[in-house]
Amino acid sequence: MPLEEKQHYNPLGRLFYRLGRLWINSYVGKLLGIIFKSIGALFSIDRKRFRTEFRQIVMQVFFTGIEALPLIALIAIVLGTLTITQALTVMPKMGFTDFFGNLMVIIIIRELGPVLTAFLIAGRTGSALAAYVGNMRVESEVDALETMGIDPIKYLVMPAMVGGIFALIILSTLFSTIAIVVGFFVAKGLVVVMQSMLEGKLMWDHYLDSILMSLQAMDFVMIVLKPLVFGALITSNACLFGMSVEKDIREVPKSISRSVVYSFITIIIANLILSLAYFVGYIQTISTVI
Repeated sequence: MPLEEKQHYNPLGRLFYRLGRLWINSYVGKLLGIIFKSIGALFSIDRKRFRTEFRQIVMQVFFTGIEALPLIALIAIVLGTLTITQALTVMPKMGFTDFFGNLMVIIIIRELGPVLTAFLIAGRTGSALAAYVGNMRVESEVDALETMGIDPIKYLVMPAMVGGIFALIILSTLFSTIAIVVGFFVAKGLVVVMQSMLEGKLMWDHYLDSILMSLQAMDFVMIVLKPLVFGALITSNACLFGMSVEKDIREVPKSISRSVVYSFITIIIANLILSLAYFVGYIQTISTVI
């Protein structure tokens, strides 16, 4: 805003103006700005460009979800097996065998499943997306899109965000399922081999029933909500730092590392907030019942 326009403000108005400028230029302001612009672009899709934008979304789902599935499955099996075997080693000695299902739900479904999946996608897909957008900035392809009247938010950011969210919801659900189901059978084999070390007994019916009985209605909400928030944060960080690249190719690696680091930080903060909200809601529900 020109200086002569600012001078018409009273001191309180100038204070709000400066605070607004600080907010808009801050990292959080830019991140939320790109998220809300993408949401607006999603609900203003032109029918003529629907096929193009839908194709971009499908390609993002394929790259984020299908190609990352083997790595996700491997880590899920390892996590599920380690969690079950450690529980069988410790919980019988402490007399907590009845809480086996609660342990699996808390560790895998509520916490580590969504967070580890988000970390993997941030390191793999988020870095690739930041490099892709950054290279487009260096090659002036983003400027070319704007010259042709194509909004980069609609063409690049919105499809990446929508596709990333869908893929992360699917991958997070598969991660928890694979960790619980395949991890059980791998742990079952270890129980047979190491009977002297693992005191607990693994029975599929009891194992599955204990998990299902430990699930709360809010768990099903979090199964969708956490990946949705994480997916939006990963893709928006990648596009934000990719778009911040100037015409120097040496800035692309910096944008990639910043994208991954800030994605990790925002994922941890968002997970903390959502987990606290879940805990507060759970306590209120219990107090209402009591």
